[in-house]
This record gives sequence, C-alpha cells and structure tokens, in this order.
Amino acid sequence: MWNVGLLPARTPISTVGTGGGLPMRNEEHRALRGRREECAQLDRLLASAASGNSEVLVLRGEAGVGKSALLGYLAQHAAGFVISRASGVESEVDLSYATLQQLCAPFIDVAAHLPEPQRHALDTAFGARGGERPDRFLVGLAVLGLFAEVAETTPLLCILDDAQWVDALSAQVLTFVARRVAAERIAIVFAVRDAVQGDEGDAFDAVPALAVHGLGEADAAVLLDSVVAGPFDQRVRSRILAEARGNPLALIELPLELDRPESGFGIVPVQRGSISSRIESGFVRRMDSLPAATRELLLIAAAEPMGDVSLLWRAATLSAIPVDAIEPAQDAGLVELGGQVRFRHPLMRSAIYRAATERDRRRAHRILADAMVGDGNADCLAWHRGVAASGLDDVVAGDLELAAARAQVRGGWTAAAAFLARSMELTPDPEQRARRALAAAFARLQAGSTDGARSMLAIARAGPLSDLDDARAQLLGAQITFASTRGREAPSLLLLAAKRLQPLDATLARETYLEAFTAALFAGRLADGGAALEDVARAILDARWDETNRRLPSAPALLLDGLATLVEQGYAAGAPMLRRALDAMRSDPFSGEDVLPWLWPAARAARAVGDDVSWLELTSRHVELARRTGALGTLPIALAERVSVELFTGDLEAALALAVEAEAVTTATGNELSPHIPFLLAAWRGDETRARALIDASRTDVAARGEGVWLMGTELTSSVFLNSYGRYEEALAAAERAAEHPFELGLSTWVYPELIEAAVRSDQPGRAAVALDHLVEIAVAGAGDWSLGVLARCRALLSSDEDAEALYRESVERLSRTRIGMARARAQLLYGEWLRRIGRRVDAREQLRPALEFFADAGLEGFVERTRRELAATGETVRARSVDTANDLTAQETLIARLAAEGRSNPEIGAQLFLSPRTVEWHLGKVFTKLGVESRKGLRATLRPGGPGLGSYDSVTATSDPR
Repeated sequence: MWNVGLLPARTPISTVGTGGGLPMRNEEHRALRGRREECAQLDRLLASAASGNSEVLVLRGEAGVGKSALLGYLAQHAAGFVISRASGVESEVDLSYATLQQLCAPFIDVAAHLPEPQRHALDTAFGARGGERPDRFLVGLAVLGLFAEVAETTPLLCILDDAQWVDALSAQVLTFVARRVAAERIAIVFAVRDAVQGDEGDAFDAVPALAVHGLGEADAAVLLDSVVAGPFDQRVRSRILAEARGNPLALIELPLELDRPESGFGIVPVQRGSISSRIESGFVRRMDSLPAATRELLLIAAAEPMGDVSLLWRAATLSAIPVDAIEPAQDAGLVELGGQVRFRHPLMRSAIYRAATERDRRRAHRILADAMVGDGNADCLAWHRGVAASGLDDVVAGDLELAAARAQVRGGWTAAAAFLARSMELTPDPEQRARRALAAAFARLQAGSTDGARSMLAIARAGPLSDLDDARAQLLGAQITFASTRGREAPSLLLLAAKRLQPLDATLARETYLEAFTAALFAGRLADGGAALEDVARAILDARWDETNRRLPSAPALLLDGLATLVEQGYAAGAPMLRRALDAMRSDPFSGEDVLPWLWPAARAARAVGDDVSWLELTSRHVELARRTGALGTLPIALAERVSVELFTGDLEAALALAVEAEAVTTATGNELSPHIPFLLAAWRGDETRARALIDASRTDVAARGEGVWLMGTELTSSVFLNSYGRYEEALAAAERAAEHPFELGLSTWVYPELIEAAVRSDQPGRAAVALDHLVEIAVAGAGDWSLGVLARCRALLSSDEDAEALYRESVERLSRTRIGMARARAQLLYGEWLRRIGRRVDAREQLRPALEFFADAGLEGFVERTRRELAATGETVRARSVDTANDLTAQETLIARLAAEGRSNPEIGAQLFLSPRTVEWHLGKVFTKLGVESRKGLRATLRPGGPGLGSYDSVTATSDPR
C-alpha cells in the first residue's frame, strides 16, 4: 500500500464502489430540501460524464450549507459509476499527497499499466519507493492516466469533501487533472468552504463552480419544523430562522439548544462569528455532557486523521478507556464507527480538537504514538511524538528532521517545512536550532510560502550560525525577495550574497553570481540598488578565488566569465571567450537539473555573438531537458527562446506548436502566461491591434514586476514589425529606444540592423552611423556567417551603388550558409529592392521570389505585403495565398497533428501536452475529419514540409513584361 508523509499504511478514508450503494443519513435528506435545481445540475453532470464528456465542478458555500448532502446525493445517484470518495482533514493540510493517496489507493492495481516514468513518480510521491523527488506535474500526469485507465471500462466519479483542507501538493495535482480531463468518462466534484473575509483564494478558483446558498424562507421554516418535536415559542423559532440564515446544518443543530434555561424565556444565545463557529460551539456544548472517557476517546479519534478504527481501539486500550465509552457519542449521533471512524460533520472533528486544552491534545498524540509503535510508519510516529512533546527533546527533533528529509525526496516541501519547524521548536542547542530554522525557511520558500519562509529566516538569523550558514541565510533572503517582489531588488541582493559566499563555497557562489546576472538581465533598466548588468559583470570579474576554491575551467565557469567580460570590456574581449564556452557547453557531457540554469543565458550568449549553430542546439537541448526532468518552472522560458529560433529559421508551425505547449504548461501549473510569446506572434503575423492590446494590458504589471527585458523585447519586436510594413520613422523611434539599453536584450543586440534600415529608409543615414559602429564590433568579434552576413547587408544600405551589389551578394551568400532564413530573406528583399530601384527588374525578381516564399511560409504578413508590392513594381503578378482545410485546425489540433505525423504515440503526445491518451485520440479524430484523412499515414502526407498544411503561397506568375 502506498504510504505518504504522515499517513499510516492502512485503509484510507476513501470509499470505492458503485453508485447507489450507500444510504443517505436523515440530516442529508433534510438538507436537500429546496435543492431541486442543484440536484438537477448534478444529474446533468453525471449524464454528461457517462456519455464520454468529462465534467468537473466545485460546490462552494459556507460550512453546513448542504455541500456534503449534495455530494451524498451525487454518490447515491451515480448508477454504474465507480466512486472514489475522500475528505480533506484540517490536521493533514501540511502532509504531502495525503488526500491524493486517499483517492488513488483503490486503483493501485491499475497503476501498473502506466508508463514507467509516471508509475515511478506516483510510487515515489506515495512513499512506495525511494528516489529523487518526483515533479508534481509528472505525478499529475500519472493520476490523469490512472483515472483515464479506470474510466476506460467504467465511468469514474471522484468526490472530495472539505477540499479547503487538502494538502497543497494534492490540490495542485487535482486541479491539474481537473483542467486536463476532456473526453473521458470522468466526473470530479469538489466541495469547498467559502473563504473567510480577508483570506486569499484557494487552489480550486479556476475550476467551474456552483454556489450553494442558504435555503429560502419557506424551505428553511419547513426544515426547522421537521427537526423540532412539538410546538415551541414563536419568538425562539423566529430567532433561530434569523440566526441560521437558511443554513441547513444550523437549522438542524440550533434547536438542540432549546433545553438551555434561557430558551424558556424566548431567548436564544447570540454568538459572534460565522455560522461555522456557532455550529462548532454547539458541538462543543453537546460534548460537555458526555462522560470524561467518551470525550477523551473522541479527542484521540479527532487527532488521528485516517479514521483507523483498529488504531483507535489500540489507543483506547493503552489509555485504559473501556470499549463501551464510544456508545454515548454514538447515541448522540456525533460519531459513527464502521470501516472507519466517521464524525457527524467535519466541523465536529475540528470542534473537538480545538476545544481541548493543549495538555489534553499532547496526551492524545502521545497515546497515538505509543499505539503506532512497530507499524512501520516512521513519519507519522515522528509527527505524533513531536506534537506530544511538552519541552525540549533533541531525540524527537532529530526524528522530525529525518522525516523532513524523506518528505523532500518525495517533493513534499510543505510537509518538510512542518516537520522542520516543529523540529526547530524542540531543539535545545541554539546553533542546531538556528540551522534547522534555516532549513525550514528554505523548505517554506520551496513550498511557495514567502511569508512563512521570512518568519523562519528571522528565527535562524537570531541564533548563532556558522559563516557558511549565515551566508546561505543571506542568499535565502535575496531569493525570498525575488519570489515576493518579482525582481526589482533581487539583482543587488543576490550580488551581495554571491560576494559573501565567494570564499566559503565556490560552487554555490558561482551559481549565485549567475542568479544575480540572470536577474539583472530580466530587470534591465528597472533594477534597483545599483545592480545593473554592468555592476554584476564587474563584480564577477573582480572576484578573487583562493587556491582551495579557485574556479575550475568548466563550461559554466567559462560562460560566466565570458558574459561578464563581454558586458564589461566589450565584444572584442568577450566574444572569443563566449565562443569557447559555447563550444564547451555543446560538447560537455554534464546534464540533468544542474545544467538547466545555465542553458538560458548560454542561448542568449549564442545570439549575442551570432553563433547560430549553438543557438539552435542549446535551445533544443534546453527544451528537451526541461521536458525530461519535469522542470515546469523553467520549461516556459526554454519554450519562449525556442519560439524565436523557429521563427528566425522560418518554421511558423513549429513556433505555434511551442506556443501551444507553453500555454499548456502555464495552464497546468496555474501560472500566468508571459505576454512575450503571444505579443511576438501577434506582431510577427501582422496583427497590430492584438499586439498593441497585449502591450497596453501588460505594461503596468510587467513594470511592477521589474521585467525590463520584456519592455525591451517589445521595442525590438515593434521595430521589426514597423520595418516590415515600411513605417520607417516609427520603426526608427522604437529601435533607438531599445538601443539606449543594449544589454537589456539579454546580450542580443540585434536591434542595430533594425535601426540602420529604418534610418536609411527615413533619409536619415547619419542616425545609423553609431549603430553601424556597434554592429561592426559585434560581427567582427563574433566572426560568424550570421553576424557578418547581417553586417554586409547593413553596410550595403549605407554604401554607394558601386559598392552595394558586392555587399548584398556577400550578405546573401553568408546567410545562405546558416539556418537563419529570416536574415537571408531580409537580405534578399533589400537586394531586390535595390535592383529594382536601379532598373534591373529581372534580377530583382530572382531575389524577391525566394524572399516572398520564405515570408509566406513563415507567416510574416508585413514582409509578405512589402515583397509583393516590390514584385508588382517589377511587372510580376503574385496570386493570393492558397487556402486549405488545415487552416481550420485550432492551434492545439495543429500541434497534435504535427506530433502524430512525426510518429509520436497518443501517450507520448499526452505526456508532452498534459492530456490523457483518450483526449489525444478525441482531438485526432477531429483532425482527421477536418483534413479528410483516415490514418496517420494520410496525416503525414497532408502535413509534409511545404505541403498545404503550411499555408504557403502559390508560385508567382510572370507578366508579359520581361524586363
């Protein structure tokens, strides 16, 4: 059986079976009064899921409003469904994958059919095997596959009550699955308590919701009368109706207060707080009348989240509680014992636990720990002992630290943080206490809690730390700042941390310098505190390394030195170093997660020195490695850079496919998609309205985050767009704004060719002179065909007719030796325009035709129109773009079709796009219909390179004028 964090290896609190098997309790029947519309919607949900259209729904409402009763109705009416049902438990909220295990445990045998990486990730997450921590979205893909496998034979209904108490990792995985189910026979329904005023939204905000409100006046009155035996004072009745505000559980529970003396005078006690707090108070008062042994047994049951009856009886035996002590609670309807312990309402569990004194809670956990000895669950045992400890205890603290390490291996950073925080509290040695607080701060940051990380870091810094740990604390503070403020202050703080670490840990210092350099690249002009890229570069070059910690001549070290040298000393000094570093990175065998932080700056460096071979290879490696390791925080960045590669090489379909994948990743992770990719594609394809809307919508948010690189990127892309349509004065203004901050482009200073072309075509060649000087430095230092070819093109623009042709020919020749088709086509366009202007129209056509073909295939609408106008001026006619059925495909369908045509299987496609194989099959069915094909072989023929799927232009047709 899978075992997660604090969860014992026993039967979970999930019920699995077929619909219609469990009778509803009386209060559940009562709570359904007035719920005709809600029940009808649940009936439609079941019918849709049974027919193969997956359904997901969140029931939202205050405590006691009837969400659990609606879930009971759903289960009762899910005829023919396999049902997996679980509940979130408040005490489990920090326990990694706790709720997910409850839902998945009934299907453990089905997991054997999953692909090995997914099965391994799921087993590791659930503690069934050791290994490196699994990526949570690989776990999500495994759960998606698991549910889809079950639903292949029988429709599946997953019910999760009290989802507000689901642990963070389970919530992330379940929302991921909820967003990805489509064509399976699956229904997933969550019940979530409304957030208290001031609370942030929960993990299920993006899931379709059904608000469950209180009952109407008439239904509330009927429900109240049904639970009161005999007549009672109308003043009391009116007050209960007013207090309950239609809440069914309140209407059921509040009348039980009628035996209080004051109720005889028509007075119902008014309690402050929410409905849930008043209901909890009522439960506690009912507890007060029970025997002491019964109350103690209920507290033990409330402290044990799995509802394990055998553990409850072992604990009762150890504490000398008689078996019949449970009977008064059963008679009062507070608890039910069957396969598991089941409280009347989730509020009952929390009410019992909160109402107990700290001493009584510690005693309950101590008894549970004693009852668990020998059952093999070290993590759960450590947790109970940790809560039970009343003073400092280094042995228990050590056990909690070991449990945290095991949780980290499974990717359970929230659980690890909880273990470490309690370990810190129990640690007697001040230095050990500070070290464990530092570890807890790091774990909380990894779990996404910047406030929690900051509070733990304050504790760590207050205690004695070694020099190295103090430097690590400084680094962690900088990382917390970056995570919470999006980077304005991060470059300077990271730079200070790197300098501090330099004599203490050479490897960590080098990685921190890279973090500072990368943060400065992102922040650009928006960086605060004197940490512009030049400042970071200067600090890297000024670093002094002693003999023990001197830098090794590895590829990352060469890259970092080369980047710093280029920024500080210029291209002549830095470009040769970067070329050596890039060659080393391409041939270096190092791989895995360690290399991931270095690949993005390496790709930017390749663009900076015009090394197209390294740019293509390293961006491909970055995407592949991020996919393989499940680094979904890094993957969108890798995909964005690769989108640029595909556009520059002319493969628009590949660029669109990557954009779809980036959107799938960000949707799966719940993060916002960076505006860079959609803006780039909109401008590339000539959609100025959408491009401007994206800029306007994102500028304020981007500026607040401190992402100067995005602002610079929009200026560069805008200059390309404006040049494509011949709006040269506007292009010149945009290019000059970008040129004011050359390093903000991430070291890729390709704004100068745009500036030069715009200035020349605006009859302002003098404004191009400085830009040409910069471009000469870049191209000569890089010494590659890409940069030298672009330089020749720009020189031709500024040359006399006697010199221009040789430069244009050199440009086309050099660029034809690269894969940067965009640069070659731009050179051919300019060459053709020059030839046409001096009257050589036939020669002009020879350059303009291949340029038009590239621009058309690449989807560059502005350059297409500009080239067509130029061809028309030579006397040539160009027919309009051919239309084919592939244009009817959505972006996602296009990507799926492309992957299928490449020979990928449905599971492989699903793994890349976070879809189940059945959903991929469903999309492919629509693709086949739209394209009029019946197989993948037909798909390959339809989407062959240059085929109709690329939306190419028809070949041009010459007119009768041969000149």
